[in-house]
Amino acid sequence: MAPADYIRLEEEYGAHNYQPLEVVLTRGEGVWVWDTAGNKYLDCLSAYSALNQGHRHPAIVAALVEQAEKLTLTSRAFRNDQLGLFYQALHALTGYDLALPMNTGAEAVETALKLARKWGYAVKGIPAGQAEIITAAGNFHGRTLSLISFSTEALYRDPFGPFTPGFVSVPYGEAAALERALTPNTAAVLLEPIQGEAGVIVPPAGYLRAVADLCRARNVLLMTDEIQTGLGRTGKLFASDHEGVRPDVMILGKALGGGVYPVSAVLADRPILGLFQPGEHGSTFGGNPLAAAVGRAALQVLQDERLSERAAREGEYFQERLAEIPSPHVKEVRGRGLLIGVELKPEAGGARRFCEALAARGVLCKETHENVLRLAPPLVIDRATIDWALGPLTEVLNLS
Repeated sequence: MAPADYIRLEEEYGAHNYQPLEVVLTRGEGVWVWDTAGNKYLDCLSAYSALNQGHRHPAIVAALVEQAEKLTLTSRAFRNDQLGLFYQALHALTGYDLALPMNTGAEAVETALKLARKWGYAVKGIPAGQAEIITAAGNFHGRTLSLISFSTEALYRDPFGPFTPGFVSVPYGEAAALERALTPNTAAVLLEPIQGEAGVIVPPAGYLRAVADLCRARNVLLMTDEIQTGLGRTGKLFASDHEGVRPDVMILGKALGGGVYPVSAVLADRPILGLFQPGEHGSTFGGNPLAAAVGRAALQVLQDERLSERAAREGEYFQERLAEIPSPHVKEVRGRGLLIGVELKPEAGGARRFCEALAARGVLCKETHENVLRLAPPLVIDRATIDWALGPLTEVLNLS
């Protein structure tokens, strides 16, 4: 089949809830992918950080295959011999007492919201039905009804009301605004340490630390969504580590599955996550033996290959070189580690055309918020590959 045939099938039989670039990929390895015509591309999106360890990492694929040949699913109605080992690996890496496994990032965020409300009623003593959770403008935590209920993006929200109540929005990066929004009914604050989907928005230095101090002083849970920013992406194991913040609740996903299987988790200490009782929350696939085996292998690769350190080193280099490109279109280069945003000037004509031009030159990335190129290659990228990518990027950022 020709590429156009695959595209036609998607367009004819699939819902049009995405607008992908017109490439049809068929194979991946490390930082590279190939289309059905044999063209090779550098993946500078990493499936929104799900591929931190690279495409088809041999150790993760081996764990997947080995487990798939033995047992793939039991549901949580029965125990399996992989889940406890996965819990142990998460505890050893993060220090949190407990984990609750789910599948997708959105499910994990929903889990954290339920947990915060229960903690607010059972521990803080908030009157029943009155718990509030503070979120930040510009957030992206997923597209379920509850999650879009506190989105400030019209595209995600407007056609889908009525919305779930109980959320308060404040400007991102302004600790004073958050302090003013705190009330006795505030159960939790939910934040992304860096807002990826909003355009790689890095908050002011000290912001997350100030929020953590406010939460501690006012008996409020701090919950960080590290689904995109966690597991090495920003040059630390977690983005909150840059300010020495240990949130009360941490939400993980994407790279937790090593790019081969959906795995997510909510982490917290026993006084918080131990509040859930049997039957109050669950998932048929959450914590299945295949996911647990894959998740454990994904965590091991991050540690064995020191991918956080590599992201810090190569990300600093990549950002510095991008900032040196003389381009009439670039307004700012920003980010942390290998989560990089290149914001274009409004008169540049939008980032989409630059993504299309880069794809034609062998570099795949995606626009976000119309004027930002998001560059987030797998953390296994090396210096020589970054140097190669700077060629097409320089050329495209100087197109008329």
